[in-house]
Amino acid sequence: MEEFISFFSNSDPTNVSTSIQLLLLLTVLSLAPSILILMTSFARIVIVLSFTRTALATNTMPPNQVIIGLALFLTFFVMAPTLQEVNDNALQPLFNEEIGIEEAYDRASTPFKQFMAQHTRQEDLELFINYNQAERPETVEEIPLTMLVPAFALSELKTAFQIGFMIFIPFIVIDMVVASVLMSMGMMMLPPVMISLPFKILLFVLVDGWYLVVKSLLQSF
Repeated sequence: MEEFISFFSNSDPTNVSTSIQLLLLLTVLSLAPSILILMTSFARIVIVLSFTRTALATNTMPPNQVIIGLALFLTFFVMAPTLQEVNDNALQPLFNEEIGIEEAYDRASTPFKQFMAQHTRQEDLELFINYNQAERPETVEEIPLTMLVPAFALSELKTAFQIGFMIFIPFIVIDMVVASVLMSMGMMMLPPVMISLPFKILLFVLVDGWYLVVKSLLQSF
């Protein structure tokens, strides 16, 4: 314990630099969940998968662990080029002591900015630029993350809800047809969901629904 305290209290420049790097690393690790949710494709994917489960009315099937796990690996698949660029241009030179922390941060943020800017609506970004009364950036690299991240999150939410709405439509039609048939037969006390659920699952399986949902998600990026 004393060695650990003396390591951070040492005035040697090398140790101080290492201490700062460790603190920055801990900060990045603590913000990793927020980075994963708000700066990648994770939010769109997990929302659409949740919409699909809700439209099927299967409650907890598939479980949350399956949906989050699938969304996580799909996120890694979609973000692979961006993460590879960050590793090649920022992390490896930093680990090899070829560049400093500040330059590594700039190099690492640029691929994420390019990815987010590609999927951010202009009106969402202008909302934060106008609110902050800032000058309009000329390039993607000049956009601060404090503006780009919330704008990207808003755009992702809208896109995810649009996809979710399209997924809901065929299942709503099945519910309406089943409810109309039950009412015409005078079976008022029988919940339509009990009858429509097997038909919705059958339709989803016949059209290979999970394949189509995942394919649409991948093509949206």
